[in-house]
Amino acid sequence: MKTDAPIAKSEERAVLIGLCLAMLLSALDQTIVAPALPTIGVELGDYANAPWIVTSYLVAATIVTPLYGKLADIHGARAMLLVAIAIFILGSFACALAPGMIALCLARVLQAAGGGGILSLAQIAIADLVSPLKRGRYQTWFASVFVTSSVAGPALGGFFAEHLHWSLIFWINLPLGLLALAIVRRTLLRLPVRRHPHRIDYPGAVLLAAASGLLALGLSQQRAGAVETLALIAASGLFWWLFVWRQKRAAEPFFPLSVLQNAIARDAALSGAFGFGAFIAAGAVTPIYFQGGLSLSIEDSGLALIPMMIGTVVGATISGRLMPHLKRYKAPAVVGLAIGFAAALSAALRLRELNLLQLNTLLTVTSVGVGAMLPVSTVSVQNAVDTKTLGAATAILQFSRQIGGALIAALLGALVMGEGAGSRDQVVASFQLVFGTFAAFLGLSLLFLVRMEEKPLRGE
Repeated sequence: MKTDAPIAKSEERAVLIGLCLAMLLSALDQTIVAPALPTIGVELGDYANAPWIVTSYLVAATIVTPLYGKLADIHGARAMLLVAIAIFILGSFACALAPGMIALCLARVLQAAGGGGILSLAQIAIADLVSPLKRGRYQTWFASVFVTSSVAGPALGGFFAEHLHWSLIFWINLPLGLLALAIVRRTLLRLPVRRHPHRIDYPGAVLLAAASGLLALGLSQQRAGAVETLALIAASGLFWWLFVWRQKRAAEPFFPLSVLQNAIARDAALSGAFGFGAFIAAGAVTPIYFQGGLSLSIEDSGLALIPMMIGTVVGATISGRLMPHLKRYKAPAVVGLAIGFAAALSAALRLRELNLLQLNTLLTVTSVGVGAMLPVSTVSVQNAVDTKTLGAATAILQFSRQIGGALIAALLGALVMGEGAGSRDQVVASFQLVFGTFAAFLGLSLLFLVRMEEKPLRGE
């Protein structure tokens, strides 16, 4: 249904509720799995490869994100959001029934083929609904979704894994997904439809999948020899070269490199890749430290993760609320990310002497800084590009965050799980490297955020 007339406030609110419910599916999946990783690894007899439960999802979600952005430009955000939710439900069903680690990782790929589009499609839909000047304020609605997932996800994941069964982590997506399908189908009928003809570059998508997958595999191979690791990274480099070559020659490239010629989009994408990517990766492995380094139970490690997850919501809410009122709207994000970098570095240097409360405080401070960066980078990119490439630009921004998360998760997973379930001293030593690497990536995120131009936000 296409409509160009402004929609009423009540209808606008209904659209936002539908988008938030859809986002809850994807957001919950990012927080509910982490506390159960060690349990799933032990039960499936493959503890060392448990991080691939996260990495396989992130890599696959990364690949489909630009595809959904292009398809949203062709068919509209509502239609593609319904498709993404349906695929996510099917993938969740396959995950719940997976008999082994390989089957689970493959099912996670299918799940990601749907979940990878949900977040970017929701951002595209809100961009169709309100102007950039108002968009930061509406990030608060999305922040409420992440509050819910940040509290419920780790708690449910830990509870299911310790007291019931880890498969419930995926079974819970079925009723939520069916409810989201029904509500999105009804409420988004009044969403303004913005359509532009496009062609899909499927060869480019295949090359991108090969390049990303091989790089993630190479970064995760701590137990393999140097020759195997270098061979995987070299093969990835070849596919990245072929991908860029294809994008320069395709009539309409899968990944529109022209968007990254915009300096604002480029700096925002890099800041998100290093900052949010590192946060996602750290959140996936930190419960392992809570269990192996601080001797928490599975359920308690999930609960201990909640402050870190809520921190991103707090940072995003503050930054998004302040954006329309500040000429230098980057300032809260820059200050927050700088403090977060210092907190992560302190966690790495002082880890052996930190108790749970002290470590959680530092990690929460880092997450507030990362959260403050998110609405600034999203709105800045959407404000800087033409409406014809709005879907592709938003998807590229989400792509950069997810590829950062996938690759950094593979790297941190190798640092943590390379020796299997080790002693407490081994766990502490590996996490000193993990938090030090986390701090380094936050520093890179801060660098590119500082470089990003503050273009005045467009009004109505």
